[in-house]
Amino acid sequence: MNHRQIIRLFYTILAALLLAACGEPAADAPAAAEPAFKAAAEFAALSGAEDTTAEDWYALAQRARMAGDLGTAAEALEVAATELSPVRLALERNRIRVLQGDADAAITSLRGLFDSGFTNVNAISADAVLASLAGNPEFDGLIDEMSRQAFPCEYDDKFTEFDFWLGSWDVHIASGQLVGSNRIERAERGCVLTEHWTNAAGGTGMSINYVDKTTDEWVQIWNAAGGTQIDIRGGLTDDGMRLIGKIHYVANGTTADFRGLWAPLPDGRVRQFFEQSNDGGESWAPWFEGFYTRKSANGNSK
Repeated sequence: MNHRQIIRLFYTILAALLLAACGEPAADAPAAAEPAFKAAAEFAALSGAEDTTAEDWYALAQRARMAGDLGTAAEALEVAATELSPVRLALERNRIRVLQGDADAAITSLRGLFDSGFTNVNAISADAVLASLAGNPEFDGLIDEMSRQAFPCEYDDKFTEFDFWLGSWDVHIASGQLVGSNRIERAERGCVLTEHWTNAAGGTGMSINYVDKTTDEWVQIWNAAGGTQIDIRGGLTDDGMRLIGKIHYVANGTTADFRGLWAPLPDGRVRQFFEQSNDGGESWAPWFEGFYTRKSANGNSK
């Protein structure tokens, strides 16, 4: 046991004796009185100990809050206040306010955090105490505003333009031959679509697709195991999602103009049509045409 632990033990025992002398419940008193006694005793111990830190007091504040001793929790938190980050301090203060029944003060403080630039909505919505405010119109409105700042792609219609391509698909060519399967998924809270392709021979490729908000264009960056690299961009047209750019073949070092068109069909399928130009865009030759049929829950084509 080190010097600091000895001092803490001494003050813990002293605080317990003082509380007992003042008529506090004995050790065999009902359990309901126990949490407040422990929090108060630990507060007294920390008050007399040397070299205590803000983290010590913050930890005590949390334990006291969870034990139901909100008065001791508030006191311990104020001792720690000068050395804690404003966000940690505010969140813990507001947990205490919520448990004290002062929802209005808690929401006002949380809005102040948001107005000062704090957008970590998960720190609030996933917190068991703070999330208990759900259903309060002011709190729900604040969470909505914070979510729009924290995850803007989910609230921007531009990022939904390629949603018709989402899903798990079997891909056939025009003759009906199955040539592979593809899985398109939303990622990064709607900011990215990821593509995972496997052809009938086991070859693989993947792409990321996103909106470049500096130009408001859709971008696809594709790489395949065989060294095919595609970098195309564009946007939604009356014919479908049209992207234009370059294809590069790592194996032989050649680069060519390239374009793709994804079009939703009336029967629920999606047509994907790629073309390559070897004369600077003067003429275009088909590179791949595939028809996507959505898989059912059991993995078969519908």
